[in-house]
Amino acid sequence: MDGKKNRAGASNAAGIAATVLGGALWGFSGACGQYLFDVEGVTARWLVPCRLLCAGIMMLLFFGIRERKQVFRIWKKRRDAVDVIIYGVFGLMLCQFTYFYTIELSNAGTATVIQYIAPVIIMVLMCGIERRKPKAMELISLVLAVSGVFLIATHGNPGHMALSTRALVTGLLSAGTVVLYNVQPRRLLAYYPSPYLLAWGMTVGGIVLAAVFQPWNFHYEPGASLILAFLAIILLGTVTAFSLYMHGVKLIGPARASLYACVEPIAATLLSAFWLHEPFALIDLLGFAMIIATILILGYSDLKAQ
Repeated sequence: MDGKKNRAGASNAAGIAATVLGGALWGFSGACGQYLFDVEGVTARWLVPCRLLCAGIMMLLFFGIRERKQVFRIWKKRRDAVDVIIYGVFGLMLCQFTYFYTIELSNAGTATVIQYIAPVIIMVLMCGIERRKPKAMELISLVLAVSGVFLIATHGNPGHMALSTRALVTGLLSAGTVVLYNVQPRRLLAYYPSPYLLAWGMTVGGIVLAAVFQPWNFHYEPGASLILAFLAIILLGTVTAFSLYMHGVKLIGPARASLYACVEPIAATLLSAFWLHEPFALIDLLGFAMIIATILILGYSDLKAQ
């Protein structure tokens, strides 16, 4: 009995550690994006298609080594092919571009926190689909999310925008695309592993975005710092972060994993402040705390419902 408890405890601790580290690496990825925008002078129009293509192709090569005959199986059924294109373009591509473009317009902490209102949007949609009123905790989460965004955008003064209108709009679009990114591929997830879908989604989204923005026409000096930050976004902030998070989900379940992954906006904010010297007002931090609280409330409610 003690052996089983010890193994369960070790598995639980490993799941928590994997999820927290994965979330922290996602936050680090956002901060690296801000570094590339602020210091190296790159743009989201170059960074995002290159990131999606490099990460997607890298993951597909990994699958090709493991299961060469299965790499292209999603394209054998027309419905699956259409769904993965929708997922790649309207889910992953738009999600990543609006997120990094919001960072370019503001900073990694603000962009990541605003994106984290996505679970609140999903909750509102579910209430509409199920034709029911929000529960008390859901209503509290909604009020906190709206109040948090209001404080970040206006610093409490409706007549003054502390955050640019464009950054606010793209940040909210980023949160909206997270909803699509999470909801749209549910049918595909019944037939294909999520890393496999992510790999094809990134590749498809990267191809489309590259065709739109033509990143080969942008010319940057390939210095060591630019290359290291770009590789960090791909290897640590994409491949490693997602792998760790999915491992954590396997060990402790999606509800608990989503709670621990809330370290992402905290990591992005701390890195923005201490590494990139981004100034945050106290009222910004209050707005951040309100939005993070909504995720904790909704995640805890999901955990209790299990």
